[in-house]
Amino acid sequence: MKDLVQNFTAQLKEAKHIADKAIISSSKNIQNIVVTGLGGSGIGGTILSELISDSCKVPIVINKDYSLPAFVNEHTLVIVSSFSGNTEETVSAMQQAMAKKAQIACVTSGGKILEIAKQHQFDFIEIPGGKSPRACIGYSLVQLIKILEAKGFASNTLFSDLEKTIELLSKENAAIKTEAEIVAKKLLNKITVIYSLGSCEGAAVRFRQQINENSKMLCWHHVFPEMNHNELVGWTVKNENIIVVTFHTSFDFKRTVKRYEVCKPIFEKYSSGVIDITAKGNSKLEQFFYLINIGDWISCYLADLKGIDAVEVKVIDHLKSELAKF
Repeated sequence: MKDLVQNFTAQLKEAKHIADKAIISSSKNIQNIVVTGLGGSGIGGTILSELISDSCKVPIVINKDYSLPAFVNEHTLVIVSSFSGNTEETVSAMQQAMAKKAQIACVTSGGKILEIAKQHQFDFIEIPGGKSPRACIGYSLVQLIKILEAKGFASNTLFSDLEKTIELLSKENAAIKTEAEIVAKKLLNKITVIYSLGSCEGAAVRFRQQINENSKMLCWHHVFPEMNHNELVGWTVKNENIIVVTFHTSFDFKRTVKRYEVCKPIFEKYSSGVIDITAKGNSKLEQFFYLINIGDWISCYLADLKGIDAVEVKVIDHLKSELAKF
C-alpha cells in the first residue's frame, strides 16, 4: 500500500494520459447528473461534486446504493463508477439507469459494467485494474472530470490544475510524509474525529475510509457548519481516548473559519488534542489531492505502527462470500 501511495503522482500522470485519449460523446438536454458508485470508486464522485459545485449549472447527486432516485430519466446523465466493474450495487443501479433510458457513461477496469457498456455502446473509459480500488482514486477521479468536461459540465482548467497538482505533490512528497508520520503516532490507539470546514468534506470522508481500511480502526467525521447544530452539543465529557483532526483549505468560508476558532478550545478541553492539517496549493484540485495524499500516508503509517497489513480486507471478503450464497 505504501508503494501505491508513493506512486500517486505517477498514477495521476497515467490517469491524465488515459483521459487525453478518451473519446466521450456530447450529450443533449441534460438536466441533472447522478454519479453512482461505492467505496474507493464512489468517493471520487463526492469529491468531484465539491470541485465543480460553484460552476456546474445542473444538480449533481452522488448515489451509493442499489437503487437510483426516482427523478432519473432520459434527461439524466448517469456516470457509473466501479473499479472492478462487478460491484453489485453499482451494477444494479446501472441496470435501472438503462431501464429509465438515462444517458450513461462508465469508468471501470472491466467486469460486467465494461461488458454492458461495450454491448450497448455507452461512453466508457477503461482504467488499469489489479490494484486495491481505494489506492486508485487518481485513475477514477480524473476520468470523472474528463467525462464532465467533455459533456460541458466541468471547466477544462481542471486539467491544467492537475498538472500543477502533480508538481505540488512531487515537490512536497518528503514534507507530506514527515508530517503524516508525526500525526500517525499521535493517532495510534485513539479514536479519531475528523472535521472539515465545508469546502473539503470529500477529503475528510476519504481520510475516514482510509483509516477504516488501511489502519483497521474505527473513526468518525463531520463537517462545519452543520456539526455546530447537533454534534457540538455532545462535547461535554472529557475523553482522553479521542483525538481531533481538522482539514482546512484556503477556500473555507470566513464565517465557517470563525466558527471553528470558537469551537477549537472546546475540542481541546474534552479530547486528548487537536491536529490541524492545512492544504497547500492554489486551486481546489491541488488542495483536495494534497489532503488526500497526506491522509493516505497517515493511514499507512498507522498500519505500520500497529504491525498490520494495510491491504487486506478479509471482513469485506467474508461479507461478499456470504452475499454470494443468496
